[in-house]
Amino acid sequence: MGKVLLLDGGFSTQLAKHVGAIIDGDPLWSARFIATDKEKCILVHRDYVRAGSNIITTGSYQASISGYKTHLGLEKEEAIQVIKDSVALARKGIELECPSEQESKVLVAGSVGPYGATLHDGSEYTGKYSNNLTLAELIEWHRPRVEALIDAGVDLLAFETIPCSNEAFALITLLLEFPKIRAWLSFSIKEKDKISNGDSFVDTAAKCWKMGSTQLVAIGVNCLHPSLVTPILTKLKSFAPQVPLIVYPNSGERFDQTENKWTNKENWNSVSDYVEEWLDIGVSYLGGCCRTNDNDIKKFSEILNVWETKKGQET
Repeated sequence: MGKVLLLDGGFSTQLAKHVGAIIDGDPLWSARFIATDKEKCILVHRDYVRAGSNIITTGSYQASISGYKTHLGLEKEEAIQVIKDSVALARKGIELECPSEQESKVLVAGSVGPYGATLHDGSEYTGKYSNNLTLAELIEWHRPRVEALIDAGVDLLAFETIPCSNEAFALITLLLEFPKIRAWLSFSIKEKDKISNGDSFVDTAAKCWKMGSTQLVAIGVNCLHPSLVTPILTKLKSFAPQVPLIVYPNSGERFDQTENKWTNKENWNSVSDYVEEWLDIGVSYLGGCCRTNDNDIKKFSEILNVWETKKGQET
């Protein structure tokens, strides 16, 4: 196992600190600010670089051609440029925080959220649209977003919060059109062994790895309660030990879709309390998702450093 790479935390959570506004509930979510407040986006990326992130993810999760047209009145080429800008903003954040000799060591991952995220109805947590779209339709919907991120020079792609197997297969099929590009694939989870639309997690993950192992750097889960991580990754590791693992869970709070807000944590465990057991499982990529911030990533970095030192002493 190589060095564990540390991702960043929630983009919107950190962004809310800087813009002083409620972002949850916006139909474009944080992707609006790539177009309207670039400087604040740069501040988010700088925060995570300072916290110790090895990989900075763009704020393009909910960015789409149709979304920018509907909610900002942008034409297709303007929308594509905004998605490209998300990469430049991440690069700028790295540049402003890193000495020149270290800058190239921090990677930029282009966030590619699911089709359901742009519906603004929680579909990324249900995958209810999965039976209404063909593989070809999903590929063509994602294509301009993926091409924009690649054209802008991302180091890799982040296919994240994917709720259904057919969308995962569509994304890998699209990825294979760009053989020099690497990506990770991360699913949203309904329960301990199923992705959000009810498909088997381990079966889907194994099939995805078989399809895209030459370009996938890891498969795993994100945007889930931290208590669910260990059982599901342990099962995947047992079923398909050759697959590198990635995890970036939420803080432990839950999102109430009816009230459109986050509810209080169900227990007193901090997300950082789980980090060492995930490292012991063998995760290769580790970070945070919704409601995690730069303080969480700084704590993750400290735990990771201690864990790596301990492992080094044992060998």
